[in-house]
Amino acid sequence: MSICSATIPDFSIPPLQLPADLELENPLWRFALVFWKLPDVQGACLALQNQGWSVTRILCAAWLALSGRVFTGIEGATVTEWRDRVTVALRSARKSLPGNTDNCQKLRTGIAGLELEAEQIELALSWRTLMTDNPEHAEMQVRKELIITNLMAAAPTSSVDDCASPLLNTLVNTLAHFSTGDRQP
Repeated sequence: MSICSATIPDFSIPPLQLPADLELENPLWRFALVFWKLPDVQGACLALQNQGWSVTRILCAAWLALSGRVFTGIEGATVTEWRDRVTVALRSARKSLPGNTDNCQKLRTGIAGLELEAEQIELALSWRTLMTDNPEHAEMQVRKELIITNLMAAAPTSSVDDCASPLLNTLVNTLAHFSTGDRQP
């Protein structure tokens, strides 16, 4: 490879500006930590992520449904920019490393920790947007219908394929039985 053909990163992109009062330990984050540990949730979310879904959007949709509010799918520009520039970049770097060698294990683990921190910031940005935009309460829908509606609003496209349906059903059933005291909305 010649020096001329090497890809040179674009360092002219300015750093992201985050709010100074960003609350990392917020109700959405606490919900995410509890929800993530439930049986089959992590597997379903990660499988959907591999199909192009955003786990952050899924978590926002779920949290809002449990608090009786509608998720429109509209996010703040800072949320999507953070996801694209930071969270996805860290995930891509981690996945690029060989997983079965001892040489890279420490690096993979370190990047995975940074990816989790990036996801916490992404959820804090999402929570801030959700609290500012104050989503409307869903008066006409029962809990399970609202969960389905919100998760569909989190989808990367307007249609859900056959591969995503069983994963969504797992999430819907888990959320439908989620204890009121566990959600802390």
